[in-house]
Amino acid sequence: MTAATSRIWLPEVTLEHLRQYSQDTLMTHLGIELVEMGDDFLSASMTVDNRTCQPMRLLHGGASVVLAETLGSLAANAVVDSQRYACVGQEINANHLRPVTFGRTVLGITKPFHIGARSHVWGIEIFDDRKQLICVSRITMAVINR
Repeated sequence: MTAATSRIWLPEVTLEHLRQYSQDTLMTHLGIELVEMGDDFLSASMTVDNRTCQPMRLLHGGASVVLAETLGSLAANAVVDSQRYACVGQEINANHLRPVTFGRTVLGITKPFHIGARSHVWGIEIFDDRKQLICVSRITMAVINR
């Protein structure tokens, strides 16, 4: 039997709030679009195109890491009082498991492993549009005073 998942986000944080908050950032430049906010997860998509591919016309590993860090950072900041705290990336790692070709779309999903007073650890899985796992990442966020 699994326990019921409770909503982890602050009451005022919605998907639309995060979309507005993210305007005119690297997300916009790379075409990262927030897709869904569940009780304990956040997801975003990104297309493999001229902004996100490497010279071999495959998804650039750095673009996958940007997607992962974007999701982890937005999620971490959505669970702390933004008047008092900010969450900033402290460490990120990624394992690239399979290539994604030009023109395809990827979907990243983040969930917390740990939400503490001074640090968070978030896991991010990135799937291609065939639902194959293409990258796994983990980010540690430092919670700092504003």
